[in-house]
Amino acid sequence: MKDKIKILLIAIGFILFYYLPLELLSFKGPLFEAFALVKWYAREHVLLCLIPAFFIAGAISVFISQASVIKYLGAQAKKIVAYGVSSVSGTILAVCSCTVLPLFSGIYKRGAGLGPAIAFLYSGPAINVLAIIMTARILGWQLGLARAIGAILFSIVIGLLMHFIFLKEEKKRHANGSFQFGEEKEGRHLWKNILYFGSMVGILVFANWAKPQGVETGAWEKIFTYKWHITVIFAISLIVMLGKWFKRNELKDWTVASLDFAKQIMPLLLAGVLVAGFLLGRPGEEGIIPSRFIQILVGGNSIFANFFASIVGAFMYFATLTEVPILQGLIGAGMGKGPALALLLAGPALSLPNMLVIRGVIGTKKTIVYVSLVVVMATISGIIFGGIIGGAR
Repeated sequence: MKDKIKILLIAIGFILFYYLPLELLSFKGPLFEAFALVKWYAREHVLLCLIPAFFIAGAISVFISQASVIKYLGAQAKKIVAYGVSSVSGTILAVCSCTVLPLFSGIYKRGAGLGPAIAFLYSGPAINVLAIIMTARILGWQLGLARAIGAILFSIVIGLLMHFIFLKEEKKRHANGSFQFGEEKEGRHLWKNILYFGSMVGILVFANWAKPQGVETGAWEKIFTYKWHITVIFAISLIVMLGKWFKRNELKDWTVASLDFAKQIMPLLLAGVLVAGFLLGRPGEEGIIPSRFIQILVGGNSIFANFFASIVGAFMYFATLTEVPILQGLIGAGMGKGPALALLLAGPALSLPNMLVIRGVIGTKKTIVYVSLVVVMATISGIIFGGIIGGAR
């Protein structure tokens, strides 16, 4: 009953934010921006991004055996396999820093090693092929190339550092009996599971396929034109598979697991989005921290400018692809190319809502170390990149 009440409260909260009558509010400013951002998030991100991600995470926890996760992503798995798989996941998923959270939580709780799980957590939103192409087309090929290389290297290096920093804790975690290295037992043939998961990933990817603004995209533009046709095909395929290959009790377990992820993550996300909107506002609007201060502080290529850009990027929420037009405006206002890269490497992979949820999964200490590693490495990368291409405009 308690769980049902929690789900009901989350649903009511979502509906209230979705239909929030902002036009009736008589005040403007940071508080208004907080409500406006969470309304936008509820309308644009929850239904098409988070809900499919919750169902994928639930499927991972129910239908993927711990033995399989441990074999490929566990602490004892071959590093080249574990980090290779994790570091390129974003090329398939194309998700944001919040949508990746239930997927990260799912594989981590099924026995993935901390290092590979963190590599997956970073790479999911960071290595977005379309976002990298947009970066190269709109902001210049140098930034696009640097972002692609930096994101892949970051995911591997940060994952390895997290592994070694918390090596003792990880050994205890995998030695306490929670994760068994038994035989891989799958209820269905592997090819059926591949099609099942592939259909859900297809829905997640194509339902959120965004149209780049102001650039010629060729195949990307055609995919955007037919995105809903493709999404419907994946959805119909999923429904057929569920009807033919799954038992009633399996579907019930899947639904319960998906709801568990929603109960854990949704409240933290909505709270984090509210705070992010209050502090930083929406793109083009002001929060309690004026945007002109940010533009002044990230000009040139100083250590402070790169560090500040990394911090702002880490705490600000970026939906998939929105970081590119935001940066275009900041660069036009005087932002250096080094700080721009620092923000690109820290921003899409982190956000205040993202941090709150990560803390609930791996704890405060590991979250602080992870965020610190991202910020420090983004700062260093920005300084090096700015120095190579000239830094300030």
